[in-house]
Amino acid sequence: MILGIVAGALLAGMGMALIRALRGPGAFERVLAASSFNIKTLLFITVIGFVAGSPVDYVDISIMYAVISFISMVAVLRCIEHGGFTGDRDKEP
Repeated sequence: MILGIVAGALLAGMGMALIRALRGPGAFERVLAASSFNIKTLLFITVIGFVAGSPVDYVDISIMYAVISFISMVAVLRCIEHGGFTGDRDKEP
């Protein structure tokens, strides 16, 4: 019962974060909303694991999702800050 309420609250929070990511005023606000969405997704995967009865398997999945999410956020922020994925960090835009 309580896990269903938690899952519903997480889905509502994911929906709000997704709306903010799509309608955000700037790039960094959108990235922050996407990061918030990823954190809520991690929690949702873990809650689903407890509902399914095998939380260990789902925690492993959420850890891998967290690693991929972190790497992708760093890549997106680097692209926003430097204007691409080139190695020219010394040149000012």
